[in-house]
Amino acid sequence: MSTVSDGRLGMAADAERWRVLSLLCLAVVLSLTTWFSATAILPELKQELALGASAEAWLTNGVQVGFVIGALAASLVNLPDLVRLSRLMAAAALVAALANATLLLHPGPSGIIAARIVTGAALAGVYPPALKLVATWFTRDRGLALGAVIGALTVGSALPHLFRAVSTALDWHPVVATASAATAAGALLFLLFAKEGPYPFGKAVFEPSRIGQVFRQKPLLLANLGYLGHMWELYAMWAWLLAYTRAAFETQAIGTAAASISTFLVVASGILGCLLGGYLSDRVGRTATTAGMMIVSGSCALLMGFLFTGPLWLFMLVAIVWGISVVGDSAQFSTAVTELADRRFVGTALSVQLGAGFALTVLAIWLTPRFADFIGGWRWAFLLLVPGPVLGAAAMLWLRNLPESVKMAGGLR
Repeated sequence: MSTVSDGRLGMAADAERWRVLSLLCLAVVLSLTTWFSATAILPELKQELALGASAEAWLTNGVQVGFVIGALAASLVNLPDLVRLSRLMAAAALVAALANATLLLHPGPSGIIAARIVTGAALAGVYPPALKLVATWFTRDRGLALGAVIGALTVGSALPHLFRAVSTALDWHPVVATASAATAAGALLFLLFAKEGPYPFGKAVFEPSRIGQVFRQKPLLLANLGYLGHMWELYAMWAWLLAYTRAAFETQAIGTAAASISTFLVVASGILGCLLGGYLSDRVGRTATTAGMMIVSGSCALLMGFLFTGPLWLFMLVAIVWGISVVGDSAQFSTAVTELADRRFVGTALSVQLGAGFALTVLAIWLTPRFADFIGGWRWAFLLLVPGPVLGAAAMLWLRNLPESVKMAGGLR
């Protein structure tokens, strides 16, 4: 009888962790709609506000900069350990919703950029704490669970393109209003259903004096180089895929209205990659999974220029494979750091990785349209992103050959 009771308790606990994961992922999907809400309507904003190239890039880069500031500030004061995670994520999502909604007030180019920075800083109180909270529920299948959260982030990032595609209005206001309302709904879900699991972490304190140790340890350095290569490609691809697709569809004599739904499909397909990456990393290994994903994504970035003029079916096929592979390895770099770093400064190692990675996205997002102008159009613009996954894959394969790599994925490396 005792064995049967224990089995039922185990099944109940297992069901509970998946229920919490599902609700948390839904909240993340809703909350992250604000990340690219301005990017999805960039053509309309550019025309209405007469934005220059610099202001255009900063509509996306403002979120990236704000995220870096918010993440590092939260780490310095150890905010996730001072405030209950459900309240922190709910408050942060609500601030992001309000900041995004200020776009409806037509605050001008400077005001819009400021609102985007605040949005990014607020989202730093959503995404990293969500990863931490999920990890408190999973020791087994943690790679898959963290991959699901990144997948939720991916779908949320893609949703504004869907809002733009299905909107019957001619202007951009419904997209902003819908994204803000969705994020407010996400805040409510966090408040009501986000709770920590039975495997809490100790305090992961950010200690600036220990930053040097992150770079002096070769395994950590290589894991971070892999992450930097991944980040060089990821957010620049997400940020400029709509502009690239519109230009390609014009060349293929396809209505540019289809570009928004196509961009949504490509970015949202990343959820398949996140789940696949999580599954493979737990069963094949972190280094093999991340290197393989980057080899595929880098190849797709290279091929896009050759398919710029069609055929459409092949253009979309390669774009969707790119959307799957470009984000499929994202969660595994942080997981690798938690396995490789000395437990005494794992918080510092994670903060350094996150801050450096998102800071690099600012440069990649800023450079990509300038590179397109320099070479005379969008067709070959994504060649700029290819070196990122190439160098990142090389770093992870180098890490795989180090003896310390057996600390990852239960010895699978």
